Amino acid sequence: MNISEEPNKPNSLYDTSSSHPLLANLPYPSSSLSSPFDENASDYAPYLHISYNHGPRSFNDLHFLFLFLLFILSTFAFGIFAVFHHNPNYSTLSSFSFDPNTSSCVKPSISTSSFNWEVLVSLDFHFSYSPNIVKDLTWTVVATFIFSLPICCFILFSLKHYTKHLVYASIPFFIIIPIFLNVYWFVACTVSSNCSHAFPLGYRILVLVFIFLIIGIIVWVLVVNWYRIELTVSIIGVASNALSRNLGLLGVLPCLTIGLVVYYVPIVLFMVFARFNGKVVPKHLHGDEYDCVWKEDSWVPAYFALAILTMLWSATAMKEAQVYVISGTVAHWYFTKEDETRRRGIITSLRNAFGPSSGTVCLSGLLLSVVRMVRSAVDNARREDATGIVNLVLQCCVNALLAAFDFLNKFTINFAAITGEAYCLSAMMTYELLRRNLLSAVFVETISSRLLAGIVFVLSAIYTIVVCAILKGVTNLGSDSYSVAALAWVLLIIVLGFLVRVLDIVIDTIYVCYAIDRDRGEYVELAQPIVHTCNCISILFYNSLNEGNN
Repeated sequence: MNISEEPNKPNSLYDTSSSHPLLANLPYPSSSLSSPFDENASDYAPYLHISYNHGPRSFNDLHFLFLFLLFILSTFAFGIFAVFHHNPNYSTLSSFSFDPNTSSCVKPSISTSSFNWEVLVSLDFHFSYSPNIVKDLTWTVVATFIFSLPICCFILFSLKHYTKHLVYASIPFFIIIPIFLNVYWFVACTVSSNCSHAFPLGYRILVLVFIFLIIGIIVWVLVVNWYRIELTVSIIGVASNALSRNLGLLGVLPCLTIGLVVYYVPIVLFMVFARFNGKVVPKHLHGDEYDCVWKEDSWVPAYFALAILTMLWSATAMKEAQVYVISGTVAHWYFTKEDETRRRGIITSLRNAFGPSSGTVCLSGLLLSVVRMVRSAVDNARREDATGIVNLVLQCCVNALLAAFDFLNKFTINFAAITGEAYCLSAMMTYELLRRNLLSAVFVETISSRLLAGIVFVLSAIYTIVVCAILKGVTNLGSDSYSVAALAWVLLIIVLGFLVRVLDIVIDTIYVCYAIDRDRGEYVELAQPIVHTCNCISILFYNSLNEGNN
């Protein structure tokens, strides 16, 4: 079905008239990659005109927004009550003693046990580090933070212009590293007397062959799906270009994180004052001996649970809001022709994330919070050494379901940022996308994430070696130079990890935009190698059919 020839194209949020594909206007050449709407177009009618919603967006999932606001208001209201209702006797608990006459804990009229700030001030802290270490560490941290900026620019430039070289150079490591680890454990276990005694040679050979069989399957999957690697190259290149055109995201996201920390400060103070709500009561030890202990009010544990849930929900909602802002900005850039309009992408995405789509963000954050709590419970059960094949199977099933939900939820918030639809409809769009393109999505996700992690590891390792060599040559730190270099490595990993996280989200968004263009019959110009490969496959298949008929 030719979408461009439809006489009555709906003028709605799915109207594609303002979009320009970064995918060339070429029909998909292979039946295996053809548009999924050819067979059952009526089943996918609601998804035919998905595009970026440039117009005003409606408010969705307001129930969850109101629920989230209720959690916040309750946390702050009870927190303010805890501040004004706190019992000052908590700080002087040690001065109370049991009075047998009144059968209660009393405080002497003349007490010298009030909190003495002079004791805290007079504490003499001795650090084992010399002033030279503090000075060198400060300069190293400052220099690392400054040099991390050009390193980030170098990563973006390399991924933008040399994507194909980097991807092809990293693919062999998907095979070499498993082979090395497989041979290494076999040799190490053979050399070790304890391991070789506990693990006989026959079993070791069986495991070795089994792992090599899995590696062979991985090689076969890579060869059969080579065109998807070409797709990954194209998407990473477009994503790097998108992020380089929207560098303001690298400044907006830290500001949102700082805002979350500032929002946490009063909640933490409320939780501290909540502990002061109670009274001093006697506790019977044994015989006629009593002690004075602090008994919290009955509502304090419930407030702690409320505050912790609110903080967890706020953290996940902020995480989803950041993903929404990144996805909305990148999709706005992708589907917009005018450069002037592109520049307003970040502001538009922020307005949508904390405005019409705030309920969707809250719902996604709530689901993510539940997933994290369930995963934490599963991890706790694993640490408790729960034995039995049934427990092991249940843990594997739960982890698989949670991983599948994370994968689905990640693309759902992308769709919500692009279309402005509610969470459930965005989830339906995501399900249809992954049902048709699951293997391509997994390839893009796996290769891109491993590639970015490898680049960060290599660059941070090189930088750490250089820093350590400089500290060894120009300072007198001695062995402490390794500690300073390690701290520099941690700081660089944090900065580059932030860049990789943003770039991962951008890659996911570009893939969703690619899938939308694919369903509309429009494809990325950078994906010409895919078209060429599929054309070759089609020609070979057509020639084989002709030879069979002859």
